[in-house]
Amino acid sequence: MSLIAVQSFAAGNWIGPGADAASLHNAFSGALIGHAGGAALDVATMRQHAIATGGPALRAMTFHDRARMLKALAQYLNDRKESLYELSYLTGATRADSWIDIDGGIGTMFVFASKGRREMPDAHVYLDGEVEMLSRKGSFVGQHVCTPLQGVALHINAFNFPVWGMLEKLAPTLLAGVPAIVKPATATGYLTEAAFRMIIESGLLPDGAVQLISGGVGPLLDHLGAQDAVSFTGSADTALRLRGNVNLQRNSVRFAAEQDSLNASVLGPDVGIDDPEFDLFIKEVSTEITAKAGQKCTAVRRILVSEVMKLAVIDALEARLAAVTLGDPRRDDVQMGALASAAQKADVLEKCAMFASEARRVIGSDSPPLSGEGLADGAFVAPTIFDCGDPDAATHLHTQEAFGPVACLMGYRDLDHAAQLANRGGGALVTSVITNDGGVAHHLVAASASHHGRLYFNSRESMGESTGHGSPLPHMVHGGPGRAGGSEELGGIRAVKHYMQRTALQGPPSLLSAAGETWLAGSHTHEGPAHPFRRRFHDLQLGETLVTPPRLVSADDIQAFADFTGDQFYAHTDAAAAAANPFFPGIVAHGYLLLSFAA
Repeated sequence: MSLIAVQSFAAGNWIGPGADAASLHNAFSGALIGHAGGAALDVATMRQHAIATGGPALRAMTFHDRARMLKALAQYLNDRKESLYELSYLTGATRADSWIDIDGGIGTMFVFASKGRREMPDAHVYLDGEVEMLSRKGSFVGQHVCTPLQGVALHINAFNFPVWGMLEKLAPTLLAGVPAIVKPATATGYLTEAAFRMIIESGLLPDGAVQLISGGVGPLLDHLGAQDAVSFTGSADTALRLRGNVNLQRNSVRFAAEQDSLNASVLGPDVGIDDPEFDLFIKEVSTEITAKAGQKCTAVRRILVSEVMKLAVIDALEARLAAVTLGDPRRDDVQMGALASAAQKADVLEKCAMFASEARRVIGSDSPPLSGEGLADGAFVAPTIFDCGDPDAATHLHTQEAFGPVACLMGYRDLDHAAQLANRGGGALVTSVITNDGGVAHHLVAASASHHGRLYFNSRESMGESTGHGSPLPHMVHGGPGRAGGSEELGGIRAVKHYMQRTALQGPPSLLSAAGETWLAGSHTHEGPAHPFRRRFHDLQLGETLVTPPRLVSADDIQAFADFTGDQFYAHTDAAAAAANPFFPGIVAHGYLLLSFAA
């Protein structure tokens, strides 16, 4: 194949790699496949293009307009995703791994498109919470609203999910009405660029809504202001360096970080070797070790089991992992591919050497058999399990992460000890608990929820439909305290609000109705030009009111309507039953009956 020249997209122009571009390599063979970065981008112009061109175009659209745009874009990508799968093999990912990245990213965009239509108004202002009465007679009220930031969102993404990482940030950002500059990790940025190019070619987004930096961000952080935002995914060390930027601190630029974390999986003390939860635990842990070759921010790094179960767990994991074939991810017989780069492999092996000072390796090989040809220079690491005999005395195992197919088994004495070990990670994205005992679930929520962004419980009741320990869902928050970054992303409409400013409005109801594009009680009313039922919904104006002459609604009217429509709900048809309910004084009329009389 010809070498890939990974390009940036700045202010509407594609810009190729420069003289100092980084070399890109096939993860499973080590062969040179292309170059990226090295070009001196005018980042100040990129920011201005987003603010002056992309932002106004997005803000002119309503939330529903932007949701429809996201749905159309997700469908466009879904129809063309096969070429992304082919390119993804070069990252070391198997077809199954790429499904998490590619279909997972597209699916996330579909979810935000749906939530935007169902949970947000067809308006430009989002109302946050109920109206607050600030006066006795209701002439002065309060309402919180959210409006889009008038800057740009800088998305700095990790190497492990080049498509999902981009789309899961873009979806809530664009739904909020904020333009974005995407900066993927260089090692796998060629896959991001391919997906990004599809976005531009779709023509579905307004000019300036998205831009791409393939390479370093240069001095962009020094140009950001109070209306801008930075969303970062990657290592804790890199996040710390970025947070330290003086300009970001001076301007209080929003900074959200989703960092690597030492996630755990706990086998409940109620689970025995013959219980379905035991097999479930082994399956979940094995999957988290091998999926994406362990290169997931949510992967299990510490395996916590009662001390009496350690040997059984080791034997079961050894049997399951022995059946995993490593090699060329394009082959049908391969279940686990390579790490993303030689540098990543070196880092994982360095961390394994540190772990060896506190634990012994019980599963794994320095030279695993590989399926395929020409793999000698590939970034392969075998599934590896360490057994720590004294987890309380360990340090590296609770502070260092081998970002690959590596985990450490630790025995706990009781549930309090299990919680203490889980919390030793200093804040994590997720800990899973496999148990069939509600008491175990309650105990660990009380003891460990404050240290985690997500607690995932699974048992025989949910194992057939559960989504897995390592799957961040667009509906649920993804993030965690402390080492995990102290931030949140995803979580439905919560993610959209990260790119909006919440403002408290105070004033008379009529003015706040106009400001928030939603009629409030106490606002002015007026008659429309015609009966509202004879007009289109979008032609109606705030405050238009129809007052009809009074009419006595009789019990016969109600019974006739019930007979005609088939709505025989007891509140409309059974006087005694209705009176027995504290919500009803007796028989009540159907709402649609009243509307019919009004019409």
